[in-house]
Parts: sequence; structure tokens; C-alpha cells
Amino acid sequence: MNDLTNLKTFVAVATSGSFAKAATRLNLSPAMVGRRIQALEADYGVKLIERTTRTQRLTEIGVSFLEKAGRIIDELEELNDLAGPQIHEISGHLRISGPTTLGVKRLTSSIARFANQHPAVSLELNLSDRNVDLISEGYDLAIRVAHLRPSSLIARRIGTYRFVCCASPGYLGKSGVPTHPEQLEQHRCILSLNLVPRDQWHFEGRDGQMLAAKINSNIAIDNGEAMRVAAVEDAGIIYAPEVLVADDITAGRLTEVLASWGKHSLPIHAVHPSRQFVPRRVKAIVHWIAGDLRR
Repeated sequence: MNDLTNLKTFVAVATSGSFAKAATRLNLSPAMVGRRIQALEADYGVKLIERTTRTQRLTEIGVSFLEKAGRIIDELEELNDLAGPQIHEISGHLRISGPTTLGVKRLTSSIARFANQHPAVSLELNLSDRNVDLISEGYDLAIRVAHLRPSSLIARRIGTYRFVCCASPGYLGKSGVPTHPEQLEQHRCILSLNLVPRDQWHFEGRDGQMLAAKINSNIAIDNGEAMRVAAVEDAGIIYAPEVLVADDITAGRLTEVLASWGKHSLPIHAVHPSRQFVPRRVKAIVHWIAGDLRR
């Protein structure tokens, strides 16, 4: 067991690039990480990592050791899956990254229910709009809202992230309801600093014609929840993820506008590192989240 723990620590150090980053990933002190690496080197009688005060690098043996250690860990994971006391029991640790808005509105509740269903699984969810490096930062899975670039990662499309245009009844009562995207230029709009370009909103007519509407704004915000609050407070029209404002539209705090026009949408992907063996817990959580997003 100590050998496996030390091997996992070595892989974390090698893939993250530093003892400190590996310590953060493993929730250990850097000193403990150092002791585990020293124990591993002593057990095998080899130097795996060359360290200076500023840098570290794998030795030639360390490079080969890393490749074999990854295979061993994968094979042990597979053995644990096969030898579990019940074929349907899922256990182990899952470290997941997700985007903030989708994470707060959908992923958190989905993962909480998964945890209730599978109490032998421990879960860590990090919400950020930054694309994490799954390998170097030690994530088992990332949920991403984007058109993905080609990479060595394994990706599965699990949903669609749709946008809507909406504003408060108070704002629309004072300023009127736009019936065509070109009329947005005469309205106050709340811009998202996360959209590119910021001052153009894209629409599709019933005939399939695409239109980029010019937007005027005196408020620009980089956080979806803050945009939603500003819209509820009569600050203007927002072009926002449907999942962010659906409850407000249902409750009447916001009203959808330009509903007959198509809006921007993005695919939602589950992404995990390319490995010969994918742990059953990773497959299970991806299947679970995909099912939730279809509801």
C-alpha cells in the first residue's frame, strides 16, 4: 500500500512540475511529498528527480519510471474495479473541474445526488471559467462549455448550452420591448466581458439568415450571476445562458425578448485524460451528468 501511495505521489510531482503543486493537488504538505519521493527512491535504489532551489527535472530513469508507474496505477485501478465486493459498487476519489455558471446552476446538484447514490465515492468539485490542465493539475474530469480544439484528451458531448435575451418587466415597461435585433441599438444592454466580441449579439432568423446586432451598453460585467442581478434590478437587457435565468423567467422577475430569433449556443463536453483504462467512477459520473443535462 505504501508503494502505491508513493507511486501516486511521484506521478503527481512529475505531471504537475513541482513538489508544491503536487502537495496542493494531494492535500499534503510539501515536506510529506518530499518524504514519499525519498522513500520511493530509497526502495528502488535510483534517483528519480533532480532538484535545485529553483527547478526540478526527471532523471533519465525517472522518465521511464513515470511511464511504467502510470501503467501500474491504471492496472491496479482496473483490478480494484473487477475485484470490488459488488459489481455495481463504485468507489474512489473524483476530482472534477467545471465552469462557474453551469456548475452552480446544474453540476453541483447533480454531483450531490451522485454522491448520495454512491457513498463510497469522494468528490472534489472546482468551479472556474479557466480551462484547467487536467494532467498537470491532477483532474479526473472536466466539464467544458466550448467548441473544443483537437487534443489528446477524450471528449464526449453531453449537452447544449443555450442563450436567451431577457430583461426585467420594469425595464421593458419604461423602454419598450424590442421586436427585432436591430432595435437593441436603441436599448440599454448589459454586456458580458466573457463574450467575444463583447458589443455584438448574434441571432438567426426563421429563414436561417444570421445577424450580428450592434449593442450599446453602460454596464459590462465578467460574472454571470452579477449580470443576472443587474438585469433583475432594471439595468437593461442581457444575452445570457438559459440555465442562468430560467428560474427568473419562470418567476416573472425577467421576461424573454426576441424569443422567435435563434440565439447563440455552445456544446457541453465531458473531458478526461486519454488513458488505456478509464475508471468506472469516471464513466459513471459522466453518464450521470449527461442524463441530468437532458432533463
